[in-house]
Amino acid sequence: MDAFSSSFLSTLTPSTKLRSPVITTTLRSTSPSPYYAPLPYISSVRIEEKPPTSTTTTKTSHPPPPQSPKAWPPPAPSYASPSVGAKKRVEPRLSTMIFNTFDDIINNFIDPPLRPSVDPKHVLSHNFAPVDELPPTPCDVIQGSLPPCLDGAYIRNGPNPQFLPRGPYHLFDGDGMLHSIRISKGKATLCSRYVKTYKYSIENQMGSPVFPNVFSGFNGLTAAATRGALSAVRILSGEFNPANGIGLANTSLALFGNRLYALGESDLPYSIRLTSKGDIQTLGRIDFDGKLFMSMTAHPKIDDDTGEAFAFRYGPVPPYLTYFHFDANGNKQPDVPIFSMTRPSFLHDFSITKKYAIFADIQIGMNPMDMIIGGGSPVGTDPAKVPRIGIIPRYAKDESEIRWFDVPGFNLIHAINAWDEDDGNAIVLLAPNILSVEHTLERMDLVHALVEKVRIDLRTGLVTRHPISARNLDFAVLNPAYVAKKNKYVYAAVGDPMPKIAGVVKLDVSKGERQECTVGSRMYGPGCFGGEPFFVAKEPQNPEADEDDGYVVSYVHNENTGESRFLVMDARSPNLDIVAAVKLPRRVPYGFHGLFVRESDLNKL
Repeated sequence: MDAFSSSFLSTLTPSTKLRSPVITTTLRSTSPSPYYAPLPYISSVRIEEKPPTSTTTTKTSHPPPPQSPKAWPPPAPSYASPSVGAKKRVEPRLSTMIFNTFDDIINNFIDPPLRPSVDPKHVLSHNFAPVDELPPTPCDVIQGSLPPCLDGAYIRNGPNPQFLPRGPYHLFDGDGMLHSIRISKGKATLCSRYVKTYKYSIENQMGSPVFPNVFSGFNGLTAAATRGALSAVRILSGEFNPANGIGLANTSLALFGNRLYALGESDLPYSIRLTSKGDIQTLGRIDFDGKLFMSMTAHPKIDDDTGEAFAFRYGPVPPYLTYFHFDANGNKQPDVPIFSMTRPSFLHDFSITKKYAIFADIQIGMNPMDMIIGGGSPVGTDPAKVPRIGIIPRYAKDESEIRWFDVPGFNLIHAINAWDEDDGNAIVLLAPNILSVEHTLERMDLVHALVEKVRIDLRTGLVTRHPISARNLDFAVLNPAYVAKKNKYVYAAVGDPMPKIAGVVKLDVSKGERQECTVGSRMYGPGCFGGEPFFVAKEPQNPEADEDDGYVVSYVHNENTGESRFLVMDARSPNLDIVAAVKLPRRVPYGFHGLFVRESDLNKL
């Protein structure tokens, strides 16, 4: 769920004891191809009484001692949703049966999934289909060898609904699942676990979704009114308490203050721990001693030189943007509300330099008229709005020094990097500009992301721009040591079209205008698609090491064979040569953002 829906839900009552349904599924395949995911349908339901569990907000920046996660059955050989063995057959609560009946009426008659962007049969096809949890499972290195600098874990987050949707479903709406490949002394272990958010835990007990998501649940006035009313009744009955969190933690991860967090921008961070054997544990929902309210961006920026983390939150009521940061120990500093943002905007990402934080006020935002009149999502585009960039001192105490600059046609969803120039009198921003921004939520296959370099002279106000590459590139990363500093190289995912990623390119952003900036490329081949690349330096502690001396890693799935692999590519070679390939014990669905955590950092968690 998006951050727009989180702010009005903080004063509602806690949930009561729940019973946990167990779903038995029967598989139904729509294609003979081995990489198509058969979608299960519910053939019977068994209800099992279990003691209630809840995910509470931890009132400290130090997570509680880790609890051993509940055992999960080994993955089925199919693409079915998870199921749990029943111990005792009991009847479901009458109120739950009534609520689910009304939910079915809404999903089938009032707001059925008619558009492809919210049709589960379309959205969850192929390798977007969900998978079961997977306990730590050894993997085979089938090509080359894993470099010693990869000792640690590559973890990638992404949506993976624990129950197949009964109504509309958007790609952004699935429960967060972490796919971790733990590497030690040349050997690899894969583990996939849900982030045990409050929403996940409650719905896991109930055996079905109980709270709608903003991207698919509120399309049109009638749908919004009926689902909103049903949600209110569920809350009043004690089934769900949104004050404990409504987020999915399905977007990204961040490491700062010796803590690893799973993030989604509609909720607080969830602290995560990896065990020595490669398992993933959710420690709790963290509010940093009560100093973090409601939500935080899924894209905080970590300054490698200082250890500080910079972040923000946004929402549908003033202040629409709030900026803040964390010191090197992970302690949150005071909020800086930005009231000069006068209307709600979709701020998914931002950038920092050594002197400034940079925000993009784009053409995507709250669009209630489109929802009421056109039956669309409450999040939509405003073609009449002129995008602008806001620049505020990095350690600002208030918004008095923020400056806004109009940048027509510049719609930033993901930022790559930014740095200061001319003794801090200018900033340079690297980011993909989303062309045809109106298709961002509905037709991602029609979106083209053009990487641009934007320079703003803070003395004259002059804004200059030029494209870095004409290709459709997004999910771009750099050597993490160069965040907030001038970098030369960028590694970007190639959309073919988005959201599928056909390869990765290396860009030299130091080249001038009208020069070809692509200096390295690897396409995965017909029917093979990957995810966001991530750069891992060979010698992160060596200040003399070249910026591109390292490896690019990513999960890649072959839709022809149904096989997934973990690829390690030489970042310095023109062809991004494969140094190592790890065959994974089962497929890893396409997802969002990832992170590599070194063994030394894992030991500090």
